[in-house]
Amino acid sequence: MTEARQRLGSLGESLAAEVLRRNGYRILARNVRTPLGEIDLIARQGDTLVFIEVKMRRSLRCGTPAEAVTSSKQRRLRRAAEYYLLKQPARAVKIRFDVVAITLIADNPEVKIIQAAF
Repeated sequence: MTEARQRLGSLGESLAAEVLRRNGYRILARNVRTPLGEIDLIARQGDTLVFIEVKMRRSLRCGTPAEAVTSSKQRRLRRAAEYYLLKQPARAVKIRFDVVAITLIADNPEVKIIQAAF
């Protein structure tokens, strides 16, 4: 991954975390790496543990940010979340997968939280 893409990804995750906080999420972790994949953000909203994929685009030429969360990406995120949960103290918990789709055109971000995206 190029340095420019890494900076864009970091900017997107920071922007997403701020918007999520303003919407009642408590951010628990960022960039969680497991042997099965990376989880961009993990948060709690009420009594639900939320695994969050952040996608950011500077243009819509290749589709919307939400469209980039393909079925294969969803499978990888589910597997990474299962691994993460196995490593946590045993307890029943409600989980959800959200997507934060960010379009940044002319340095004007549009942020959309898609709850229970998959």
